[in-house]
Amino acid sequence: MILEDFIEIDKTGLFCRYGNFYLDPKEAVKNAVISHAHGDHAVGGNINVYCTKATSLFMLHRYKKFAGNEFNIMDYHQSFDVNGVKVSFIPAGHILGSAMVLMEYEGVKYLYTGDYKLQPDKTCEPVEFVEADVLITETTFADPETQHPVAEEEILKLNSTKSNIMLGAYALGKCQRLISLMNDYCTEKRILVHHSMLPFVKIYEQMGVNLGKYEIYDRKVMKNNHTDMVYMVPPMVFKSYFKAINVIRIFATGWKHLQSNHEIQLYISDHADWNDIVLTIEKVKPKQVWTNHGNGFHLQKHYEKSLVVKLLN
Repeated sequence: MILEDFIEIDKTGLFCRYGNFYLDPKEAVKNAVISHAHGDHAVGGNINVYCTKATSLFMLHRYKKFAGNEFNIMDYHQSFDVNGVKVSFIPAGHILGSAMVLMEYEGVKYLYTGDYKLQPDKTCEPVEFVEADVLITETTFADPETQHPVAEEEILKLNSTKSNIMLGAYALGKCQRLISLMNDYCTEKRILVHHSMLPFVKIYEQMGVNLGKYEIYDRKVMKNNHTDMVYMVPPMVFKSYFKAINVIRIFATGWKHLQSNHEIQLYISDHADWNDIVLTIEKVKPKQVWTNHGNGFHLQKHYEKSLVVKLLN
């Protein structure tokens, strides 16, 4: 029987009282099961952390000695017990090391997606599907109007200009995916990477991911070359250089509102869009869908006659 209170949401995040742990807590807790290393899912300071190897390396880089007290590193599909709840990690395809969390308790399976994507991305483990009784899905882009274009076609937009480009992107996941895509599809471009992004790039390489060619940003290089340079920077730097001259400013994101006023709009998202979420529900075959991270209203309406959709947030 599905326990309606198996996962409840409070100010700290998604709490599983039956196993006394949080999924991606927003503040430090005793037991944290972490789906992936983005800052809004992985905070430092937890006592017991359960995550994949790559996630632990990203967290250790970001939080140093405050990353967590004890890291329990788990392989994908490796079953482990957290206070009586059987847990395993399934590849989520979001960034390197990202995982869906499969929880089994009293014969019922609950699958928490974390963030996930179905688009191919050779810089991270491809998404896998498992069947579960309850699917707890993110709904960042759960709107029938939202359909992400193919990343391999979007990246070709960069070839439409010879001008130097300042490319804004998240330092973890998006940056590495873009380096790989540009190496494959924008071979004339010379890729310069902001120093703050390099440690994450190095961890990808340490984990065996070959991203292709790139170099650390050098002001002189950018100044002396007036064409085909792509300078990749994190969002804060991108915002602060809003008056940068002699470059086209482009921000890579699935969000339309973050694209405003840019000469080239680069819609590359690392999240599932509407069709992906619907396909995931087909594959997982849940009896119920619980939603968080975004708005589950459209899903609730779409499935009102066929499936229980509960909005956790």
